[in-house]
Amino acid sequence: MNRDAIPPETWHAQAAAEVLQHLAASETGLSSREARERLARYGPNRLAAAERPGWLRRFAAQFHNLLIYVLLAAGLTTLWLDDLIDAAVIFGVVLINAVIGFVQEGKAERALEAVHAMLASHAMVLRDGERHEVDAAQLVPGDVVLVESGTRVPADLRLLTARNLRIDEAALTGESLPVDKDSAPVAALAPLAERSGMAYAGTVVAVGQGTGLVVATAAQTEIGRIGRMVSEVQTLATPLTRRLDQFARQITFFILLVSVATFLWGSRVGGLPPLDIFLAVVGLAVAAIPEGLPAIVTITLAIGTAAMAGQRAIVRRLPAVETLGSVGVICTDKTGTLTKNEMTAVRVLVVADGVDVSGAGYAPEGGFHVDGQTIAPERHDGVMRLARCALLCNDARLHRDAQGGWTLAGDPTEGALLTLALKAGLDLAEEAARMPRIDCLPFESENRYMATLHHDHRGRVLALLKGAPERVLGLCVRDAAGQPLDTAAWQARMDGAARQGQRVLALAECELPAGTTGLTLEHITPRFTLLGLVGLMDPPRPEAVDAVAECLRAGVRVLMITGDHATTAAAIGASLGLRDGDPITGSEIDTLDDAALSTRLGQTDVVARASPEHKLRLVAALQSQGQGQLVAMTGDGVNDAPALKAADIGVAMGQRGTDAAREAADLVLTDDNFATIAHAVREGRRVFDNIKKSLLFILPTNGGEAGLILIAVFAGLALPVTAGQILWVNMVTSITLDMALAFEPAEDGVMRRPPRPASEPLITRLLFLRIAYITVLMVAATFVVYGWELSRGSSIEVARTAVVNMLVMSEIFYLFNVRHFTASAFRWETLAGNRIALWACAITLGLQALFTYAPPMQALFGTAPLDAWSWLLITALASAKFVVVEIEKAVLRRLGVRRM
Repeated sequence: MNRDAIPPETWHAQAAAEVLQHLAASETGLSSREARERLARYGPNRLAAAERPGWLRRFAAQFHNLLIYVLLAAGLTTLWLDDLIDAAVIFGVVLINAVIGFVQEGKAERALEAVHAMLASHAMVLRDGERHEVDAAQLVPGDVVLVESGTRVPADLRLLTARNLRIDEAALTGESLPVDKDSAPVAALAPLAERSGMAYAGTVVAVGQGTGLVVATAAQTEIGRIGRMVSEVQTLATPLTRRLDQFARQITFFILLVSVATFLWGSRVGGLPPLDIFLAVVGLAVAAIPEGLPAIVTITLAIGTAAMAGQRAIVRRLPAVETLGSVGVICTDKTGTLTKNEMTAVRVLVVADGVDVSGAGYAPEGGFHVDGQTIAPERHDGVMRLARCALLCNDARLHRDAQGGWTLAGDPTEGALLTLALKAGLDLAEEAARMPRIDCLPFESENRYMATLHHDHRGRVLALLKGAPERVLGLCVRDAAGQPLDTAAWQARMDGAARQGQRVLALAECELPAGTTGLTLEHITPRFTLLGLVGLMDPPRPEAVDAVAECLRAGVRVLMITGDHATTAAAIGASLGLRDGDPITGSEIDTLDDAALSTRLGQTDVVARASPEHKLRLVAALQSQGQGQLVAMTGDGVNDAPALKAADIGVAMGQRGTDAAREAADLVLTDDNFATIAHAVREGRRVFDNIKKSLLFILPTNGGEAGLILIAVFAGLALPVTAGQILWVNMVTSITLDMALAFEPAEDGVMRRPPRPASEPLITRLLFLRIAYITVLMVAATFVVYGWELSRGSSIEVARTAVVNMLVMSEIFYLFNVRHFTASAFRWETLAGNRIALWACAITLGLQALFTYAPPMQALFGTAPLDAWSWLLITALASAKFVVVEIEKAVLRRLGVRRM
């Protein structure tokens, strides 16, 4: 079957007759025979499903990780030592991580499947000159398709006719308002959002009717092209996985190096039997491997996931929890993210005043303000006359939904005018009863206005008019004060509103002769009174303004990328506190090389008229800046899906977002609110801090255990601790003390510090110095206990039991040191800020009591009871270590260090 596509053409730039001729089609449609032949040639109007790897292959891939190899080696070692319990724990950790990765796999495939679902399932088509409803998959280039209000466009169409046709293209272009369509050609270089003669697959007809010629199907449509882009974008590793991979390589190399050196020293210099030194090296490797780390990282991320879900952010990949805390730039879509995608009347221009209107969206909440002072609309005759016209010359309706929100039935512009009238205190039922409608002239694109006819039960007949300001001003002869219309002054006011990114409508009225019962075009002549102008826009959510400010304080740049006009985008950017001067446009991006684009990105925070390719290129340009800064991309449309996948973290909208955007994203906001991103950034920083605290807690223990064995081997002493006892310490502290750190609250000032560089290693210099410092203290304390027990004649079993308890007691005290990087532990929050830490300490002490005194545990681990003097020394040394660490933290505070 030949599925070759028709060569790409600038269909939007050709006259309808030319396109018909090019495709050998007619306005009456194809014949059934021709349609079958073309279907065989071009294939069905269906996107090909991506080939997915089998479940076994995807599951096996989860084990392809160096740290997992190290853990498997540790498990095999403990199994070789006949320590079945500890081996089972290690293998269980590996299996849990593999299952989690397996479940999270397949994001790209699901994203592509969601793009497929954007194509309509049925279409009304002309075949053999007659209407037929067919499966949309049967559409072929050359078919004539009929579309009407509420239908999804089934393929890319070159419009042949359009009657009051407006199409919602927000999912494809980001345009916040339905776009007026006609059959006239446009410039060949016109961006996608300005191709008025085209209707694209996956978009929805808002109002009107039209016919269109199919010019592209399946993969050749704009949605198909985006689908290919999604499938071609490589999924990036998160900064956490990159850091963990780097850490795994480093620690593996270090363990191997030290193990080989120890074996050579013990066998050649120390003269130890090969089997003894081999067992010592095995114990060294087991001690050095942080086998509990993957489990702790997973648990910390899972806790962060649950916390973010409570804040209306659903995490689709666990590492994404931390990634948001590392981002340096958030590229955000405007429509539906920073704004509610609900048109709002924000300013009313009447004869005497310019009146600002507060509130956003269709909820009739807000008020009227003049020069910052609130006014009562019922006392302002100009506002009330205009609001009454806006209410009555209107076909939209607002309804309360089940969640208590407001939903619109009708045109978004009319919805904004209706909301304006409700804010002014008008009631639709009362006003309709007082001034019932007699007749109506609906909006037509050639007239650019809507008019309605009303009477007041007393013989007065009134015509109300709303529409494009230049058209309505031409029909007005006076203003609401009865003065001759100063067209130039009103034009200046209109231009001022437009410069602020507002879409301007004019409203007018005129009295017609008593007894008039019908409204015709002959009545619409220069005889009207101009009531005023209304400036409309999709304004920022109030909470989004605060959220952007919080991100900027946290050192996170916010870049607004939208499909709207540059003027509108700049106005929204200014109201959000972004650098709105000289916005970048999509057409400008096409002319810039990578270096010039990076320069332009440093001059503004607003990008307008951006296509999917532009968004991809912007993400790449931002990722290449600095030290490879991390980039988050938010969006809700299918046009955002490729960039959502290419970004370090993709954030999709859950309510208004398309399936394609949600499936391509790592994070989904259930409230479609940019403010939730600020909460997520905070949570991401908290999660990463807690992972670093876990490292800061785990590694000194591993280092202390390994140090004990190293010193013993090099000094020719009996091992102070066995491999089984080492695994006991690691297992007990991993399921108690380590886990408590996952619940730590955020550090003070977490949102007042810059994001971490993407190139920053997991173990920073300061963190390494702290780990080395604590390791030395731990080795010193345990050797003091070990030597003291042997010096007073204790058995090797008692000495080793004391060493294990010294290690655990040191960790219990150290837990309260590490809960803050540099802040003092001598404060109430350290004790009461995390109750789970207190429970973890109590459980650990109970387990150590069993380890020391329970006969089965003594037999399993070779332990022996300790007396009161042993416990006194252990507690004293652990307390001294706690104080010494606090002294080091005080020095860091004096040096101005707040993070590690």
